[in-house]
Amino acid sequence: MDAFWEIQDSKGYISDEDIASLAQELGISKIDVEGVLTFYHFFERQPAAKYTIYLNNSIVAKFSGFNKVKTAFEQATGTVFGQHTKDGMFALRETSCIGLSDMEPAALINWRPFINLDPQKVHQLIIDLRAGKDLDELSDYAISQVQHRLDIDRAVMLRTHMMGNALTRLKDLSPAEVIEEIKNGRLTGMGGAFFPTYIKWDGCRQQSEPTKFVVCNADEGEPGTFKDRHLLRHYPGLVLEGMIIGGYAVGAQEGIIYLRAEYRYLRGKIEQVIEDYRRQGWLGENVLGIPGFDFDIRIQMGAGAYVCGAETALLQSLEGYRGEPRPRAFLPIEKGFLHKPTIVNNVETFAGAARILELGSDFILNTGTETSPGTKLISVSGDCSRPGIYEIEWGTTIREFLTLCGAAADTMAVQVSGPSGEIISPKEFDRTIALDDLRCGGSFMVFNSDRNLLEIVLNYNEFFVNESCGVCTPCRAGNFILQRQLRKISRGLLDHHDIENIQKWSEIMRSSSRCGLGMTAPNPILQSLEKFPEVFEQYLAPDTGLNTSFQLEAAVKEYDSIIQKNQQL
Repeated sequence: MDAFWEIQDSKGYISDEDIASLAQELGISKIDVEGVLTFYHFFERQPAAKYTIYLNNSIVAKFSGFNKVKTAFEQATGTVFGQHTKDGMFALRETSCIGLSDMEPAALINWRPFINLDPQKVHQLIIDLRAGKDLDELSDYAISQVQHRLDIDRAVMLRTHMMGNALTRLKDLSPAEVIEEIKNGRLTGMGGAFFPTYIKWDGCRQQSEPTKFVVCNADEGEPGTFKDRHLLRHYPGLVLEGMIIGGYAVGAQEGIIYLRAEYRYLRGKIEQVIEDYRRQGWLGENVLGIPGFDFDIRIQMGAGAYVCGAETALLQSLEGYRGEPRPRAFLPIEKGFLHKPTIVNNVETFAGAARILELGSDFILNTGTETSPGTKLISVSGDCSRPGIYEIEWGTTIREFLTLCGAAADTMAVQVSGPSGEIISPKEFDRTIALDDLRCGGSFMVFNSDRNLLEIVLNYNEFFVNESCGVCTPCRAGNFILQRQLRKISRGLLDHHDIENIQKWSEIMRSSSRCGLGMTAPNPILQSLEKFPEVFEQYLAPDTGLNTSFQLEAAVKEYDSIIQKNQQL
């Protein structure tokens, strides 16, 4: 992966000659090298333009003016999406969510963010780039607004961070005692799995293999989610301290931040903070003066693959392979990165671990509810007056939260935790955001009654079709078949056999897919059919006899009768 980025950064694309050279250097076949290269969205195989523009096509972008902005880019550059301009100045690309949902429409130009785009801004931007103005000066700083902070006696994440505060206790605690603190603080995986963190860490600590790794999953690719971006930009030290604490607890020597390519503009600042920690003696040899605790952190860039958010696919990518999920023969804590014991946690989880040691588990237990202690960061976007970052206590109701974010009175639905999560109807607005009710991995997308639910579901499905790694048939074929069913519905040709087919394929995907992408991809369709049946009733085709599904038994019934008669004769 590093070699690909180095080549592309220097010449703009990766040629056949580069592939041959890499294959010889690494001692593998050219086919293997190209197989990895073509897996990722952001590696170019043809000479690239001076400016490559990636415009986000998520559903929030679509509802925020995407089509007008897309047209403006095509008019201003003189080319269409998927093509280059003849002079080699511009290339236009569509891409999945880039983590800027609260500032849509948004784009990346040579990995710099541009937010709140409109046609006038697009035309002026292209004029400025043609005039040779500096891209860094033109780009936006892309800061999400913090819309809700808890009082200082209850805030966990969104409070001042003093470098090194969380690390001071390590000198007085054994690795086992650190894990006990994490257990007492009731920390769970904040990426959406909510698996108890202490169990994962303790399982890794007890592995006899001396070489171990800590991996921070910063591949935040779920559409509508951007809370990890906020932490990496404003609290990078907090994340690093959580990784250092994890490294000490499990006995690891190296930490790796797997940073999604869409957040490449954050890399420089994170690397600067890593270097600051090295100078303080908080990374490197004998960290904090603890004899034998040698631990350092590096960044590994991704290259555009949503599936790499799955921990085993991420590990495959870290090792330089296609980001395809591994069969679950071993857990990462047994055989993870380089087949060594590895803990993989997301950005918010590591930040949470640091806060537990800094503030104490009693502080955490004093917030939230008895069954769901603590707080949660949530990214909010869509049809509300106050999109941005929120820290709330577990136990907040959806209705209370919608009031906080200024959602319209006619809110039709809320998509919780992205397309793979759960869609919520108004009948459920009194449910609580809690581990024992509605678990939220980190995002709310709000949609009012003017929005077309089928358009939303189609957008989600297209995302899953494009992002499936294709390694397992249920996900590869299932998403494609569901897409065909949805398009049939959109043409007003829905019949009850289609609903049965959707349910059957969804069950196959949920039970047989290799990773969470395939298992959760049917969620938006199934939940929409269940919770909004009235929406789909309008797409029911009239019973003309021409739109019935093909029935094999009925089609061959007459033929079977003839065969039976001939056999009797």
